[in-house]
Amino acid sequence: MEVMDKKLIEDKVIDAIKECYDPEIPVNIWELGLIYEISVDDDPVVHVKMTLTAPGCPAARSLPIEVHERVAQIQEIKDVQVEVVWEPPWTPEMMSQEAKLELGFM
Repeated sequence: MEVMDKKLIEDKVIDAIKECYDPEIPVNIWELGLIYEISVDDDPVVHVKMTLTAPGCPAARSLPIEVHERVAQIQEIKDVQVEVVWEPPWTPEMMSQEAKLELGFM
């Protein structure tokens, strides 16, 4: 698969992830900085590494499933693998400027 195709798929993945919201925070999880890595292999299978705001987050079960379901709807991909990681731990500094503004951090 060409680099250009992978970039287009990655852009679609980001758009899909931007539809996922933490139920307690009115900002999508991309802007919150919860997505650590997106990679697209040649099959193409999408690999997403994400975290949560805290290990005890009430959305710990639902958010990774929602990410998987939304990304899996992209026609060009064969499969999706979502991995929840805890390193590095999430901090509010990982939020985008837009999220910080929305949540009153600026």
